[in-house]
Amino acid sequence: MQKTLVSILIPFKNTFSFLPECLRSIFNQTHTNWELIIVDDFSTDKSYELVYEYAQKEERITLLKNKTPGIISALRLALSHSKGKLITRMDSDDIMHKDKLNILAKNLLRFGKKHIATGLVRYFSAEGISEGYKKYEEWLNCLTIKGTNYSEIYKECVIPSPCWMIHKDDLIACDAFNPNRYPEDYDLTFRFCEHQFKVIPCDKILHYWRDYYTRASRTDSHYAENSFLELKVHYFLKLHYNPEKKIVIWGAGKKGKTLAKLLIANTISFEWICDNPKKIGKHIYNKLLKPFTYLETINNTQSIITVANQKEQDTIRHYLKAHRKEQMVDYFFFC
Repeated sequence: MQKTLVSILIPFKNTFSFLPECLRSIFNQTHTNWELIIVDDFSTDKSYELVYEYAQKEERITLLKNKTPGIISALRLALSHSKGKLITRMDSDDIMHKDKLNILAKNLLRFGKKHIATGLVRYFSAEGISEGYKKYEEWLNCLTIKGTNYSEIYKECVIPSPCWMIHKDDLIACDAFNPNRYPEDYDLTFRFCEHQFKVIPCDKILHYWRDYYTRASRTDSHYAENSFLELKVHYFLKLHYNPEKKIVIWGAGKKGKTLAKLLIANTISFEWICDNPKKIGKHIYNKLLKPFTYLETINNTQSIITVANQKEQDTIRHYLKAHRKEQMVDYFFFC
């Protein structure tokens, strides 16, 4: 397996403080047959100079400068220079477990093409991890342990961007990094699903995800909540929407309203239900809000649930299962 070359793609921008620890974690990998294609995405600090010094000493590093600003174009450039049979991505502010490449490559070679190797993730931060990130980490890892990541793909990105590995041929087959569609990691996850690449279960923590206030996922407008919903609707209509079924939106909060606007923009007919007595019987965007009991009067539905409360989600899930509704066919959680 050590004969298999793994190409590691890293875009970086102004991560001078974190790059040394990130690079050391790569140098310490037990799988030593790797190449690092690392692309400077218009840094304004001393990040480029730092990586240049490393590249002068380590022949496995190829340092490039992005031609147009943006993480997608940086990843596209990195991929175009890669020579490995297997491809993985890394973030310049994170840390690899020493066995990350070894475990991912071993699993991927064992299962073969049309599979994605991934692993568990662990957040870390000098300021401490928020409850929201802890819940996301736990939720994501529970899916990865079972390899059932796609089952909740409309909730959030179910394959962490810096903790996957795939055959280069498969990455090219799903047109990797070519649409300028953000969030790019979530978009790529949907295309993995579209191409029916199976997720290989893993129970090992392989990646340490750094959280800090200026991290791109916190500050970049491309990762704003509205982008997520637009992306979800785009792929729902492409992959799972059944025009012979009636769409039903559950919930009339902020996400429910945004979802309704997106469906209207795509000329998709739908019913709208909620449990808020102040909204039931009123119109929003010329759509009548109806109580949950209305669901009993219609058949052949696809429900999109935007209710965020976990207890309410559990109640909805039990209700739908009791009515023999199948997740990812008859109902989808969008939050």
